[in-house]
Amino acid sequence: MRLGFKILMVLGLTLAILVPLAMIRGVIHEREGYRAEAVAKVARSNAGRQSLAGPVLVVPYSEQVEVVERDKYGVEQVVHRTERRQWVFFPKTLDVGGKLEPEVRRSGLYRVRVYAWQGHAQADFDVRIPDDADPAAARSIGRPYLGYAVGDVRGLRKSRLQVDGREAKVLQGLDGQGGDGVHARLPAPRAGQRLALRSRLDFTLAGTESLAVVPLGDNNHVALDSPWPHPSFVGTLSPDVLDVGDDGFRASWDRPALASNTQAQVLRGLKRGGGNASSVLAGVDGIELKLIDPVDIYTKADRATKYGLLFVALTFVGFFMFELIRQLRIHPVQYALVGLALAIFFLLLVSLSEHIEFGWAYLVASVACIGLLGFYLSAVLRSALRGLGFAVMLATLYAALYGLLVSEDNALVLGAGLLFVILAAVMVLTRKVDWYRLSVAG
Repeated sequence: MRLGFKILMVLGLTLAILVPLAMIRGVIHEREGYRAEAVAKVARSNAGRQSLAGPVLVVPYSEQVEVVERDKYGVEQVVHRTERRQWVFFPKTLDVGGKLEPEVRRSGLYRVRVYAWQGHAQADFDVRIPDDADPAAARSIGRPYLGYAVGDVRGLRKSRLQVDGREAKVLQGLDGQGGDGVHARLPAPRAGQRLALRSRLDFTLAGTESLAVVPLGDNNHVALDSPWPHPSFVGTLSPDVLDVGDDGFRASWDRPALASNTQAQVLRGLKRGGGNASSVLAGVDGIELKLIDPVDIYTKADRATKYGLLFVALTFVGFFMFELIRQLRIHPVQYALVGLALAIFFLLLVSLSEHIEFGWAYLVASVACIGLLGFYLSAVLRSALRGLGFAVMLATLYAALYGLLVSEDNALVLGAGLLFVILAAVMVLTRKVDWYRLSVAG
């Protein structure tokens, strides 16, 4: 068999292994989809991703306006109509805080992180009702309300609202017209009256995996803590102070309204979406954190499969070196069987890690594949010592891959270093090979 044909055969088999590797990656993505369904199932029975915004002080009013209309004959005429409008006021200061108590729930094979937020939202308002109406407009001011937007009101387990130290009744709906949230009615003010009040809402809010807080005050202080040691802050406002340890995390934000555009964004959302919290909060800058899984088995397994072709290529290169240096003849079927055994490792890794810790799953899957390949290659290479040597090489590769998986921040430099070392080893071993002579004798 000519050397050139042998090289093409090895390259073809290497590329052919991409098919089972692609199928295994498809299985990983399918399992990820099943986990997303498990999260949705838990969210349906508990509460989904949570968000809290508010309070805002909304003062509704109605007044008569003159509009010019055309009748069916095209004649313009002035018509008096009563329009309903509202003033929206934001707190001068807003203090939001509390503790997230995490819990892990199971849905089949999958673990889903939920939490109960024992929180509070204290706000101070100091506003003045406008007194600029035309006497002929007949403006009528209605009863104002404090509105809190909640992402999933099913998660609101307890709530207690105090306004100026007095209990206030918490009602359903963001504005009394429906929507996702709660509100409380206040006495109707007079035109030009100053409203200086302090509100405090104490609550227990349950959610799944993610929590968002929208700071709407002119000056905002938000403080969150939890015994969960693996938070991920994905919102547009990162913490000013963050302390993460084995006992959990503590994070705080101190932001003035000038540092974000939340008030203007919420006003646009109220005009666009009415009382629906998801519409009001869509695209609003805010604080968002996720209680992440430190060992996301599907992400790690998917990253591992990206190195699968490299594993196969390096093993085939090792075979090829044995054929050249030791003059051993290895059949293409033997190449293919070894490549498939390497691919099966990743399927074993995914299936085992759904039942045991990822590190143990990796160890069991790698020991199983290395043992199988070492036993098989002892016969293929016609020497137990050579089979053992290949098994040691594979063990080194699996150890290096595990290092890449657990060192995500350093994966690129470690991967580049590994490739350099392997290329250097191949060049050193073949530095005295006469490729012209081998191609003639092949």
